[in-house]
Amino acid sequence: MNIKYEKKLNELRRKGRLRELVPFQQAGLPGSGPSVRYKGRSLLNLSSNDYLGLGQDEAFRQQFLTDLDVTDSTKSGFAAASSRLLTGDSPLAHHLEDEIARVYNSESALIFNSGYHANIGILPALFGRGDLILSDKLNHASIHDGLQLSRADCKRFRHGDYEQLWGMLRKYRKQYQQVVIVSESVFSMDGDEADLDRLLELKYEFDASLYLDEAHALGVYGRQGLGKAEKKGLLQDVDFLVGTFGKALASVGAFVCCSGEIRDYLVNHSRSLMYTTALPPVILHWNLYVFQHMLTMNRERRHLQQISTQLRREFAEKEFANLGTTHIIPVLVGDDRRVLEQSGRMQEHGFLVLPVRPPTVPEGTARFRFSICANMQWEDIQQLPSCMAGIAVGANGEK
Repeated sequence: MNIKYEKKLNELRRKGRLRELVPFQQAGLPGSGPSVRYKGRSLLNLSSNDYLGLGQDEAFRQQFLTDLDVTDSTKSGFAAASSRLLTGDSPLAHHLEDEIARVYNSESALIFNSGYHANIGILPALFGRGDLILSDKLNHASIHDGLQLSRADCKRFRHGDYEQLWGMLRKYRKQYQQVVIVSESVFSMDGDEADLDRLLELKYEFDASLYLDEAHALGVYGRQGLGKAEKKGLLQDVDFLVGTFGKALASVGAFVCCSGEIRDYLVNHSRSLMYTTALPPVILHWNLYVFQHMLTMNRERRHLQQISTQLRREFAEKEFANLGTTHIIPVLVGDDRRVLEQSGRMQEHGFLVLPVRPPTVPEGTARFRFSICANMQWEDIQQLPSCMAGIAVGANGEK
């Protein structure tokens, strides 16, 4: 082994940060909630992004397969075998984009292969020399990578510190042709929310654009599940709204809602779109099927909010430092090795909650990220706070 890599791997192992690929299997037990099988045991999966439970809805999947005409390759084909700019495009891709644009009341929409592809493709394509990108410090890694690929000047403001953002805009706005503010709506590791009203105030005050990543809000918030911008009635105020099929919509792929002019520009300049094999027809068909179904899942959205709120309350009563206001409930542990050890002990109690450690989160803030899904019942998760308390006392004699 190369001594350089061996040394770095050993250092990760010593710190409790060595990551490994673990092949979990879906439990497939009716009524078991979102469970997986691991080492012969069924564990409640609290580390998934399957927020609406569609990924484990066997009846829903079977209905899709029943309706699928396997003789029609325009809907059931398993390969695109080319980028969209060569021969990988299809009428179904345009149908999906038109449906997304219609539902969002947007002028246009464009599909990407994943949320990562979207964020590393859109930002560098649209913003370059002479432009400024202002990004929340806790935005997703894909956004940070998009900033690095861009030739624009990039500055990060403290998480949710809109006074600092105001100061940056006041200081720098006149120096740049374009300024864009970039934020998630629901932050994936802290489970808290951006103040969209304040972001839009700043956008209009300083003639900036707003780029909003709704990855963890899509499906969960709003009358049709379109996210936080829909819930607040602000869809038309967001210049670039990014959503993903890879979380609540139980698939793969992403999209951006934007103007027709921006869509055309991205088709010609976004490298992650231009040089990537297109999504296959069967995935596009599934995405359309799931997207349309998601629009009506208000009962599931209400249930998810109810059990998430109750769980946050129970954690607070046990005096755990938990963050956020959403269906993502982080509980801080702090030490990397400690959270790794406690993760194993949680599995002994039937809960799969994987540790989140730096560099995914800041130093000293290793945590559990409890990801609550609509196909869970309160009975499935009500013992979590007591279980966490018992493990913490057993490890240290105190919480």
